[in-house]
Amino acid sequence: MEKLKIGITQGDTNGIGLEIALKSIIPEGFTEICTPILFANKKLVTQTLHNIGESLKFQTVASASEARPGKISVVSIGDSNLQVTYGSPSPESGHAAFESLRAACDALENGEIDALVTAPICKEAIQSEEFKFPGHTEYLESRFADSDNPDSKAMMILFNDDIRVALLTTHLPIAKVSEAIRADKIIEAVKRLDHTLRRDFGCDRPRIAVLSLNPHSGDGGLLGNEEKSEIIPAIRSLNDEKILAFGPYAADGFFGTENWRNFDGILAMYHDQGLAPFKTIAKQSGVNFTAGLDVIRTSPDHGTAYDIAGQNQADPTSMREAIYKAIDIVRARERYDDASADPLPISVHKSTNKPQ
Repeated sequence: MEKLKIGITQGDTNGIGLEIALKSIIPEGFTEICTPILFANKKLVTQTLHNIGESLKFQTVASASEARPGKISVVSIGDSNLQVTYGSPSPESGHAAFESLRAACDALENGEIDALVTAPICKEAIQSEEFKFPGHTEYLESRFADSDNPDSKAMMILFNDDIRVALLTTHLPIAKVSEAIRADKIIEAVKRLDHTLRRDFGCDRPRIAVLSLNPHSGDGGLLGNEEKSEIIPAIRSLNDEKILAFGPYAADGFFGTENWRNFDGILAMYHDQGLAPFKTIAKQSGVNFTAGLDVIRTSPDHGTAYDIAGQNQADPTSMREAIYKAIDIVRARERYDDASADPLPISVHKSTNKPQ
């Protein structure tokens, strides 16, 4: 089987992005798994290798299309005089992160890489006239969502081998979450989660848990009405369409009793409701996946870690898992698409006008 080309961005250059990327792909034999392509500042790659006490043979290429199996390639991005100040964001580090992301997305769009793995960015530092998004997820949706397909919409899923958590709302202030909890949005999100569990994770008939918004699932309306007015009607509607959605479950009891083990996927109402328990469960093995798009992107489930940047202390486990999982999802999607493709067309005999 042909090795997949996996594009990897450098992330915020004042953080741990390149450190964990290089630590992930340095081990002997890694190029037997895939063909890694770093979209990074060549000078900073060399500097980072020095910082972590490693040597690495890599080839510099003008584009990802020039990458070859068995080689680690670097598509050099940005100014060779880039100033790095480990431990704090800067306009320079944000701009470098965006240049890397844009180039990698161009390669993804052109079919030069099979999947994208992004290193952490600083959402404040990366803001510019070209990047006015809360994070990677929204930027990728702006680049790759099909405007003619209403189902083409990005969904953030955090997962490891044991648990998959999707978010109804992502980078949204808590004060605005309640107004975003609507039955139609829940139905749409569960349908997208159901589809990605089938297509990208190989679940035949996925069971999906839907979390409540309010404590104790609203206590019959005493602690909020969103469960009665929006979430429960959405679940009933989904069940009518033969989608295996269950709930709503109060998040504390759901995770505390390990009820999550009984489901293939979980829909959380807001960011921290899903991510706080997920990261407690997954620890270093967690991966962020942008589902719902035709392209595949994963990332580690942590941030820039400025407090340890440049100190050779960063753990590459989540980044390495993100690379492995990107490969798994590409292969799972290929299998699903092959299995669900239209059968051979039926030919029609010209003289009888009947199927043959």
